[in-house]
Amino acid sequence: MFKRQTVTAALVVGCLPCFVAYGQSSPGSSTKPRTLTALDYAEIGQLSNRYIWTIDECTHAGYDFADLFTSDGEWALSEGFGLPGSRAKTQGRDALAKIAGGDGNGGCRDPKTMPGYGVSHLIVNHVITPTADGATGKSYLLAIGVGGDPTKIERQGGYEDVYVKTPQGWRFKSRHHVFPKMSESVQFGPGGRPVPK
Repeated sequence: MFKRQTVTAALVVGCLPCFVAYGQSSPGSSTKPRTLTALDYAEIGQLSNRYIWTIDECTHAGYDFADLFTSDGEWALSEGFGLPGSRAKTQGRDALAKIAGGDGNGGCRDPKTMPGYGVSHLIVNHVITPTADGATGKSYLLAIGVGGDPTKIERQGGYEDVYVKTPQGWRFKSRHHVFPKMSESVQFGPGGRPVPK
């Protein structure tokens, strides 16, 4: 009896690396994705949640928003505010702070002059995928209070992200605000807000 249990245990332990290796690699990939811990997933989720609070509230003149990105991090919009085929890209801490409403002088611009004034944003269906260098993510963006109606909710595309772990924690290497099939179905209205064609 003891001998049979020892042999069975040896087979299970011996095959364990086979199962682990199979679960971590994919056919044709030469670089295995890193293993993310539960804490990594939670911290990336918090990064995405902080993004919404900082962009909706213009905290610390927009610099709380900017500090969610790496030093070379990029925020982009899938279409450049009414310029079909272009991408509005922003890099650099000062430029990123302005995306969140910073006025460049240590304060915030009048919220009434900002696109999305009076709207609260929600990120939903956030999916995080490990990569060799960190992780990628995708999510939907919902806007509540569109047109001044607190009961109106509108999907405003979503985000495609690249995350990296820095000494300060997880940061956006890039966050692109995307609108599916935008060039075919959406154009930009006043203030850069997407509207149906």
